[in-house]
Amino acid sequence: MGLVRYLQHWLSGTGTPLHVADFVPDTPPIRQWADTFPWAALVAASAQSFAQRFPQRSSRGRRPVPIRVLLALELLKHELGGSDEDICHRLRTDFAVMYACGLREYQAPRSQAHFVLPETLCEFRGRIDEALMDELIAIQAAAAMEEGLVSPAHLVIDTFPCEQGSQRVTDATTLYKAQKKPSR
Repeated sequence: MGLVRYLQHWLSGTGTPLHVADFVPDTPPIRQWADTFPWAALVAASAQSFAQRFPQRSSRGRRPVPIRVLLALELLKHELGGSDEDICHRLRTDFAVMYACGLREYQAPRSQAHFVLPETLCEFRGRIDEALMDELIAIQAAAAMEEGLVSPAHLVIDTFPCEQGSQRVTDATTLYKAQKKPSR
């Protein structure tokens, strides 16, 4: 009964914030996925790139959404194969997604339908240029090699997304087909 009473105050907006990690066990794939990223380095590289290319003109208006949240949503959207609307909705309702976005405490504001609007995520995606993408990939690859998750001898970075089930020609595919073909 104590948990229901605790949630009742939280849902009405008068209680203390929920600790997101308390609701996300250690085993869900999204939590394990989120724990493998070098978030501090990725956010610092993004913030530096944005500060150089998009100087802030005014301090008025809505407070900006943290870069960590937007970056995690963009990566999760591609990992889960959803749309901007789907992942923004999951941020509001799914504690594992909140955890992946770096939100450690959460309290539902009754005045907002979305914490992050799909349009905001689309605008963020438009600000990621080729140089920043290359830097983010290099940071991820270096962190994965440092943790021993991948070997430098087997690391292939493919920055061209393809649809699931599509037949994209790669050097590995061509080599495999050439080895299978009987020589005359």
